[in-house]
Amino acid sequence: MIDILDRISGVIAKVLTGLAGLFLVAMMVLACTNMVTRAVFSAPIQGTYELMGFFGAVVAAFSLAFAQRNKAHVAVGILLARFPAPIRRTGDVLANAISCAFFVIAGLETWKWAGFLVQTGEVSETLQIVYHPFVFAAAAGCFALAFVLAVDTLKTLTAKKVA
Repeated sequence: MIDILDRISGVIAKVLTGLAGLFLVAMMVLACTNMVTRAVFSAPIQGTYELMGFFGAVVAAFSLAFAQRNKAHVAVGILLARFPAPIRRTGDVLANAISCAFFVIAGLETWKWAGFLVQTGEVSETLQIVYHPFVFAAAAGCFALAFVLAVDTLKTLTAKKVA
């Protein structure tokens, strides 16, 4: 069962990272195009700053799950490495479980905020576009990270050998 959950979390992480890459390419194209139009036509693209912020939020949120699966986040392993295996396992489980709970709450609150933006019909300042899809995307990134952390917690609990 844990193997299936691990494969699902891997697929989710890879799909979101692929989408993050597309948004990152869009950011690069937008930034370069903005620089060229500013230099050649003396007119920047309106709303570039807004779109870079929205796209950047999606890139960051969609990259979280992949980074966790690859253990790319900063960890307090130096401290725990000196303790016996049962204490290291307990520390890993607690860290993952608390982080999972935090990102579930962050995802729920972000999702609620996006729902509020939908209800109020709020639009961005410069481009006057609805931006709740970007907020929903950030919430999805939080939920994906929470899922990966939950799977990591289960894997640590059921592992025969402590890392």
